[in-house]
Amino acid sequence: MIPNRHIMNIIKTVIMVFLTMTILSCKNSSIGMAGTTPPSHELWDQLLKKHVKPNGLVDYKGFIKDKPQLEKYLNSLSSNAPDRKTWSKNEQLAYWINAYNAFTVKLIVDNYPVESIRDLGPKLKIPLIKDVWHYKFFSIGGQESSLDEIEHGILRKEFNEPRIHFAINCASISCPPLKNEAYVASKIDQQLDQSAREFINNPKYNKISKDEVQISSIFSWFKGDFTKKGSLVDFLNKYSKVKISSNAKVNHLDYNWSLNE
Repeated sequence: MIPNRHIMNIIKTVIMVFLTMTILSCKNSSIGMAGTTPPSHELWDQLLKKHVKPNGLVDYKGFIKDKPQLEKYLNSLSSNAPDRKTWSKNEQLAYWINAYNAFTVKLIVDNYPVESIRDLGPKLKIPLIKDVWHYKFFSIGGQESSLDEIEHGILRKEFNEPRIHFAINCASISCPPLKNEAYVASKIDQQLDQSAREFINNPKYNKISKDEVQISSIFSWFKGDFTKKGSLVDFLNKYSKVKISSNAKVNHLDYNWSLNE
């Protein structure tokens, strides 16, 4: 028989673990502020048009020259985290997509030159984390944050929008290209549709025929995001110029993590 004091110790431990997990969960999902208004994305739009080619390749040296403007835009994001009660869904979605992309550019600019974003983990000597995407190098609403938290804790968790995978850019050759314009609430649905169509139909990223498709590893890593309303082929057929057979053979291409410059 287990002594009563041991039972009480076990109960206390369980309670403490539960409370700790609850606090951490709340912390990770509560990035936001009350009483803020959506910041203008015009400055980011200007920087993208100036330093990103139509094919998505990025002039990071150009961004370095315009770093004061980049920092000004990032500061506007940091001090105007979304107010979930007053901002529209599209305003929040545009904010988080632009924030992910702009802070990714900052990460590269601050550590340029670099051959791959994945090299930054060892370079920055980031302790006890999985990769550079967990690196907390910026604040939003006074809370330290990371690219991983934006992508997985907010965009994927809160918006149920698979097209975000074609909008956020990981600074790599095989990543969906960085759009050379900012995402804005007034036309974000059209922008996301365009990004999906351009990525899926670009043979640089996906090779599609009726009976066989060789597609980006993104469709493997996040398959669950694309198959909530049907099969993966069903999703691809929404945007593919080539009608894919329901029993087509599906393979995934290797991912090139070299810098997208």
